[in-house]
Amino acid sequence: MKEYFKIGKIKYEGPKSKNPLAFKYYDKNEMILGKPMKDHLKFAMSWWHTLCAKGADQFGSNTMERSFENQDPVKEAFEKVDAGFEFMQKLGIEYFCFHDRDMAPEMPTLEESNRVLDEVSDYVLSKMKETNIKCLWGTANCFNHKRYMSGAGTSPNADAFAYAAAQIKHAMDITKKLGGQNYVFWGGREGYDTLLNTDMKMELDHYATLLTIARDYNIKSGLNAQLLIEPKPKEPTKHQYDFDVQTVLGFLRTYGLEKDFKMNIEANHATLAIHTFNHELNVARIHNVLGSIDANQGDMLLGWDTDQFPTNIYDATLAMYEVLLAGGLGKGGLNFDAKARRQSFTDEDLFISYIAGMDTFAKGLRVAAKLLEDQVFENFKKERYQSFTSGIGKKIEEKNVTLEELSDYALKLEQVEGISGRQEWLEAILNQYICESYEG
Repeated sequence: MKEYFKIGKIKYEGPKSKNPLAFKYYDKNEMILGKPMKDHLKFAMSWWHTLCAKGADQFGSNTMERSFENQDPVKEAFEKVDAGFEFMQKLGIEYFCFHDRDMAPEMPTLEESNRVLDEVSDYVLSKMKETNIKCLWGTANCFNHKRYMSGAGTSPNADAFAYAAAQIKHAMDITKKLGGQNYVFWGGREGYDTLLNTDMKMELDHYATLLTIARDYNIKSGLNAQLLIEPKPKEPTKHQYDFDVQTVLGFLRTYGLEKDFKMNIEANHATLAIHTFNHELNVARIHNVLGSIDANQGDMLLGWDTDQFPTNIYDATLAMYEVLLAGGLGKGGLNFDAKARRQSFTDEDLFISYIAGMDTFAKGLRVAAKLLEDQVFENFKKERYQSFTSGIGKKIEEKNVTLEELSDYALKLEQVEGISGRQEWLEAILNQYICESYEG
């Protein structure tokens, strides 16, 4: 068997290690709150960025060459399978995620595209059986091709809608074949640039129709995957219909789909929506729609989706804190929807990028678990909202009060005392936990 990456298996060496090709914090079998670290995190390889990205950006061509490249795109698809499974085995990653058109190339006809994807996915399945590596989720790429220039489910062209539905059906079939536990909908072009040419109500109705028939097929086909929507606020369209978690929730409730879909939250998408990553996770958690995570980060000085590998311990800690509060990700996991920088073009750079991301979330998990065990923030919140545990506050909490009663109560108050939020103190405590974790 050909070896694509001249790099050995990555091992855990601890925080004092200076070896760039070793884990410093990700010890997959370390027990955290009663279960192994790897089960909390469920890291997944992104097929697209890891095996398909070659360093191109909006302003420049490819900078990366991989040993699995081939002039024949079908032969390259099979080589990517071998390379991808070698990569995952060497990093100890147990899951992968895929788009249909990244796993196998688009062919001249839909029938040919389906046939090639069937053949490549058969080979993927054989590698899964050899390695015990699993599929976290699948999806269909209904945004790259020119037929989707005005959207897929929201296209003004009924033929584009039908083509997208056919592509989604086949991607769901492949996800079922590979045992995927989730299926993701990312509406890359489900939005608009100007209302001068857009019937927004019709487009929203059509998108709801597409999601509804996909939900029905999920059950009918026996896939029974957890269905996930991935919010994104802009890029490529100016006004995305899936702007953020709250927007998607409103959309789902309007069309009676709120019990059928959860969210796949991406860090970079959250910041593009002018939210923090943990805000989006929190909104999803409190509405019981937190399904899975695309683990990456953006550049706060750039206004587009840079899909960088996550290295911010502060953000990772707060993200994992939300995950722990939710009781874990269930069927979901952490997919590295991230790509090595354009100038980080070597195979070693690709491995180091994954190591950095996995270590970042491992460290974040450790700190978050300690914060949750000590109930630092939870105890403070209980104290801050204590006025709702008795008297008029309890009646408000129990929804057992009228506007007239509150008016009578307020007229007897001499003054209303403020309650300190103590934000700086809490932020200092968070820093202390992070720093102590480093020393430990």
